[in-house]
Amino acid sequence: MIHVRALDRLPSELRGACFAMGAFDGLHPGHRAVISLARSRSEALGAPLGVLTFEPSPRAFFQPGGPSMRLMSPERRARILSSLGADLCVSLPFDAATAAMTDADFVSRVLHDGLAARAVAVGFDFRFGKGRMGDVASLARLAADCGFEALIADPVGAPGGGEKVSSSSIRALIRAGEMEAAAGLLGDWWIVDGVVEHGEKRGRTLGFPTANLHLGDLIQPPFGVYAVWARPEGERAWRPAAASFGRTPTTGLRDPLLEVFIFDYSGDLYGRRLETAFAVRLRPELVFPSIEALTVQMAADVAEAATLLRRLDPPSET
Repeated sequence: MIHVRALDRLPSELRGACFAMGAFDGLHPGHRAVISLARSRSEALGAPLGVLTFEPSPRAFFQPGGPSMRLMSPERRARILSSLGADLCVSLPFDAATAAMTDADFVSRVLHDGLAARAVAVGFDFRFGKGRMGDVASLARLAADCGFEALIADPVGAPGGGEKVSSSSIRALIRAGEMEAAAGLLGDWWIVDGVVEHGEKRGRTLGFPTANLHLGDLIQPPFGVYAVWARPEGERAWRPAAASFGRTPTTGLRDPLLEVFIFDYSGDLYGRRLETAFAVRLRPELVFPSIEALTVQMAADVAEAATLLRRLDPPSET
């Protein structure tokens, strides 16, 4: 998959693609329905399949300094989009000029002139243009005026019925520590990734060496201990693990950090990307009266995580 970040860098052979357009944060089943709609049309037309998104997201642009909201890193999103058959991903900068475009300007200047789109698929509740003035009805009308198709995906309901699947509902569940419920809406476990950093190496002295990474602008789950799976860069298999996310109040407060203890693993992970899939929150972050008490609890956490993970299926992503 080719990834471009400006319209003037679009390869000529990829003009005229069929695009799925949206934020696609989390790539939940609703997002995949939009991509599937665009893919079906691209196959019928013999056109490339493209994905159009924005970086940073409109939310981040309008709420600078707000809480972290991203469900997945751009790197993971790009990799999964490629696995879904996308030939092209266009990550347009969302800036003041983009925010000021009317819906008509956006369709004419970006979708028609910039991309020469043959079809554009969006979700049923898609909004765009200055002040969110545009909706699926205006997109369909403006697309017809420019000579390309607008494809509208139906809402995708949560498993077992209920309200539609949305990134907002998934974020709310993650913030509440409801990882299994979040997985039910995502269609898989929630996975974060980042580059393993050097830490204080205190876990190694306690018998639980951990791979440490900051979540950056990813959404933060509640502080606490989790049963997780981990997959080091370059490996295909998911390994059972336990992880702590928080500020380590027992040994000294610091910025929130994810510390992952991979069972029966002895490789060097520094500088490598590590994926971590959250399965179950075991307990909140606690203050212990001593390092000895902390170590005893860590051993209990690892044993509980191992028992739980044996009963659950690892991530389906390969």
